[in-house]
Amino acid sequence: MRFIACEIPGPVIIEPKVFGDERGFFLESWNRAAFAEAGLDLAFVQDNHSRSSRGVLRGLHYQEPNLQGKLVRVVNGSVFDVAVDIRRSSATFGRWIGVELSAANRRMLWVPPGFAHGFLTLEDKTDFLYKCTDFYQPAAEHCLRWDDPALAIDWPLQGLTPELSAKDKAGKPLADCVLPE
Repeated sequence: MRFIACEIPGPVIIEPKVFGDERGFFLESWNRAAFAEAGLDLAFVQDNHSRSSRGVLRGLHYQEPNLQGKLVRVVNGSVFDVAVDIRRSSATFGRWIGVELSAANRRMLWVPPGFAHGFLTLEDKTDFLYKCTDFYQPAAEHCLRWDDPALAIDWPLQGLTPELSAKDKAGKPLADCVLPE
């Protein structure tokens, strides 16, 4: 596996080694020893899977308390995936990174605790998988507004009006959010 640091300390892009032939391919999506060797000594407690049509925007979600780290990837379709540093004491507070994750590029993204996370689906029937370091707790869930001008996230919306859940429509601006240290 290849581990690629992002411009904001914390998130990491992971490119697995892919072994393929005329029959298909094989890759390791998780190897605790390889991740630990790269400085990511992680313990996951929950796996999640979502399917979305093109133009669905999910996020920006986080938990406080009970911060979650997430290892995310796409196994069908593609997304523009975003992680926002929401740690008040961080030198990169309020900065974001965005990366395309797809079935074709097989990239994964490590979103550490203290980051809000969201994605925009770029294709129909996009299957998004993620492993979490803490359990989902509805009482701890928060939603940061996806289009907060203070963040200025450059979502690739060419011709798309994002489809949002009621929860995501009610997301709060960064200035009004309950945030981790």
